[in-house]
Amino acid sequence: MIEDLTARAQHHLPEALHWLRRMVEINSFTTNVPGIQAVGQLTAACFDTLGFTSEFVPASHPAHGPHLLLRRQGLAASAPPIVLVTHLDTVFPPEEEVQNNFRWQEEDSRIYGPGSVDNKGGTALIWLLLRTMKDVLPDLFENTHWLIAANAAEEVIGSDFAQRTQERCPQGARAVLVFEGGPRDEAGYHIVTARKGRLEYRITCQGRAAHAGSNHALGINAVVELAALLPFVHALSSPADGLTVNVANIHGGTVLNRVPHEAVAELEMRAFDPQVLARAATALEAMAGPTAAGAQIVVERLGSTTAWPGGAETDRLFEAWAQAGAALNLPVLPMARGGLSDANYLCSLAPTLDAMGPSGGNAHCSERTADGSKLPEYVEPDTFVPKAVMNILALASLASPSA
Repeated sequence: MIEDLTARAQHHLPEALHWLRRMVEINSFTTNVPGIQAVGQLTAACFDTLGFTSEFVPASHPAHGPHLLLRRQGLAASAPPIVLVTHLDTVFPPEEEVQNNFRWQEEDSRIYGPGSVDNKGGTALIWLLLRTMKDVLPDLFENTHWLIAANAAEEVIGSDFAQRTQERCPQGARAVLVFEGGPRDEAGYHIVTARKGRLEYRITCQGRAAHAGSNHALGINAVVELAALLPFVHALSSPADGLTVNVANIHGGTVLNRVPHEAVAELEMRAFDPQVLARAATALEAMAGPTAAGAQIVVERLGSTTAWPGGAETDRLFEAWAQAGAALNLPVLPMARGGLSDANYLCSLAPTLDAMGPSGGNAHCSERTADGSKLPEYVEPDTFVPKAVMNILALASLASPSA
């Protein structure tokens, strides 16, 4: 069967790359709504060739385009779906693509272009594995309830996409597979089995304004008071606990002859363990209150993203991919990531795996330098076929009676 799957996937690869090129050639920056709509319509047309019906769902944010949900119930309409997750948007505004001549380019066994690996390459790989499965394992294709969920605004990580997806899975899901790019190195292919959670905060220091020349002593310098606090905030980081605290920006004051009355810093903290994150949040929030000089510290939580800590069910699901990789003589390794993805929001639906897409590199980079120190985002086309076959073998094992 492996030979048949590989041959058919190789046969369909040119068409998969044709769809990918058409997607890459449309700018779909998160707030470029016409571009998001165009990529969504093209994606719907792509999967229409496999019998998927499309549903466009408005995003909750007015500056974002519609999410796309593609469904093929087949002979298993009443069964929970296998959810295949991708996204329509990229981080590159149209002017950046023009400025850096960032476009589809094939060279050095790579394909460069916006979204080539993040995440239009993931969309093309979903099509390739389903198209191949339809040829070689038609019963598996027909007997599975599929839901392809394409986020219109993944690059800004909002929860409304997950809510709309969950609403269409009232009985939960069989598995959630997120087709972000899958790293490949000398050790083998990596699949993500956990992601950190994140908390976002704003710290505001309220001081007292005064004339910097004639009434300096009457003022309380909010910039100085906040700056004195930040080393304690930074010190909350704990590598042993997998906790990172990043003070990302700070600003305050107005003109030089005025003692600053206010200063503001914003930060994020991340950890795999929700209890570690909660303890850090408690410690940060305890810093609120008056300073020795009489300023007032206000700590405000701006947002939160639940951790996906993995666990026993994730490990069991991963084992299907590890065995599929072994059958192909491709080592497959579990990997925990600090970055966020739709897996953080959808892991409550079912056991979840991430990085199921093709390999590539330099996601979010559009620059190229003559010395090669900067290279734009690219995907490695030679990873499409092995990754598609690996996914099919693992999905086939999930469908077996002993699974």
